[in-house]
Amino acid sequence: MQEAHTHAHNHPNKKKVVNRLARIEGHVRSIKTMVDNDRDCSEVLIQIAAVRKALDNTAKVILKDHLEHCIFHAIEKGEGSKSLEDFEVAIDQYLR
Repeated sequence: MQEAHTHAHNHPNKKKVVNRLARIEGHVRSIKTMVDNDRDCSEVLIQIAAVRKALDNTAKVILKDHLEHCIFHAIEKGEGSKSLEDFEVAIDQYLR
């Protein structure tokens, strides 16, 4: 398990990320309904692709916030190396 950051996560895009995740959650429920209703596989796959794209776009917002706030804060505190190592692990996991 990864160690927790020592600073608060008050990012300017928090509301945007939460709203995007709520929309994605609703979209996934809709896809489940499509499957339950035996909708065409092509339609389901198109909707899954839309959710994947929405998740990727949300990840970009989080990534930008992390770089601008967490990494910057860690560098100011002299903890930049550790923060960058943790960031590399997270990026590796995300890109798998």
